[in-house]
Amino acid sequence: MQEMTSSRPYLIRSIYEWIIDNQLTPYLLVNAEAEGVIVPEQFIEDGKIILNVNPSAVEGLQLGNDDILFNARFNGQSMELFVPVNTVMAIYARENGRGMVFNDEIEGPDNPPKPPERKPEKNRPGLKLVK
Repeated sequence: MQEMTSSRPYLIRSIYEWIIDNQLTPYLLVNAEAEGVIVPEQFIEDGKIILNVNPSAVEGLQLGNDDILFNARFNGQSMELFVPVNTVMAIYARENGRGMVFNDEIEGPDNPPKPPERKPEKNRPGLKLVK
């Protein structure tokens, strides 16, 4: 079986478009401590940063398969931001919080998604065949 690429960049693009189509403000929650992330350090809180990626707030937004690039202003200073797609923890609308949260695990043939754990049921009634 051929290994599939990550669905995360496709989901980010589609949720982004959905948020914009509904005239809301898309925000990215990013793991700012991950390798390769280039964001303004003074806005990092608890190892994370929230980025407004509304078209009116950024320039040159590129939602690629491997990374997200754009320019934004922070305290009046223009900065180029670089966010590897695998560091995006969530994309959501600022106004209502609707969007998608991503887990940290990489899903694929070697690491398939884990099914939810089932708790054993106690004193479960049984069925009997009555003739």
